Amino acid sequence: MTDADTSARLDLQDVVSSLAAGQAQAVGRYRVDLATGQWWWSDEIYAMHGFERGDVAPSTALMLAHKHPDDRERVDRTWQEAARTGLPFSSVHRVIGGDGETRVLGVVGQGRRAQDGQVTELVGYFIDLTDSHRRAGMREAAASIRTAAESRAAIEQAKGVIITVLDLDEDEAFALLRDASNRSNVPVRTLATGVLDFVRSQVQDPDVAAQLRKMLSPPD
Repeated sequence: MTDADTSARLDLQDVVSSLAAGQAQAVGRYRVDLATGQWWWSDEIYAMHGFERGDVAPSTALMLAHKHPDDRERVDRTWQEAARTGLPFSSVHRVIGGDGETRVLGVVGQGRRAQDGQVTELVGYFIDLTDSHRRAGMREAAASIRTAAESRAAIEQAKGVIITVLDLDEDEAFALLRDASNRSNVPVRTLATGVLDFVRSQVQDPDVAAQLRKMLSPPD
């Protein structure tokens, strides 16, 4: 499988996932005559690009000009390949509209052939995925915040245990935890969780302090 195949598959999965999420998406139809380069857009596609019907004449050059610079080359390759093969295609990319707004659009389509087998048109749909991507970004941000909070909580709890069991101050406790993490190449959060689990399981052992110190100290 080529990089292009992988990218197309991921783009299609993104379109399908967003549509399957159940929220209403703006959908517009398009058609392009490959011989003349003339495009037809429904009103929805004008709006997705920050225009109203009559503001601009749709063209490949106009579309590419409004693609996000980081996505433009990839989208251009997708269109050229579709025009050459006529095979179904999909892409998810960003556009910077005539109104200055950045939107995330999905496009799906396929070629139409003349009787001689030549691909003469591309037809399909644009889907405005902006809200879906924004919601996904908010969910990812919230998940990252939760993970960071959980990580910090585990580290703080482990520091508290080390301070209590080994009679150290806060800086010494964290230094012991950090140095053990560096030596073992284990993330501090993972090591902190291990410390908590270890102390919980050995809390009744009179030698728990010695065992914990050994756990966090360099090997002899």
